[in-house]
Amino acid sequence: QVQLVESGGGLVQPGGSLRLSCVARGNIFSSKAMGWYRQAPGKQRELVATMTSGNITNYADAVKRRFTISGDNVKNTVYLQMNSLEPEDTAVYYCNVVLVVPPQYYEKQYWGQGTQVTVSS
Repeated sequence: QVQLVESGGGLVQPGGSLRLSCVARGNIFSSKAMGWYRQAPGKQRELVATMTSGNITNYADAVKRRFTISGDNVKNTVYLQMNSLEPEDTAVYYCNVVLVVPPQYYEKQYWGQGTQVTVSS
């Protein structure tokens, strides 16, 4: 069994910063990719940022130069540093990871439970 535990969400004023964390726990052989998605009320879930095991990153245009994804493949942990937050960033943020797990040792995708980020004055 694999479980993703997210933390770091909350209420912040426009222009502020937050750092989200997500750790994957369980019987894990390796991680292939980690990322963050978000879903605002009434909207579809969208990609925020992803990072491969080779540290290749990808960002949504809306968050480029404001958000930074980083991670530790050995600790199966991924972070999202969010700076210069705007009200439009308000959403539930979900961690997403692709892991190789025993006993079959094939790639499998997992989602976190989501953490609320609210940007408001």
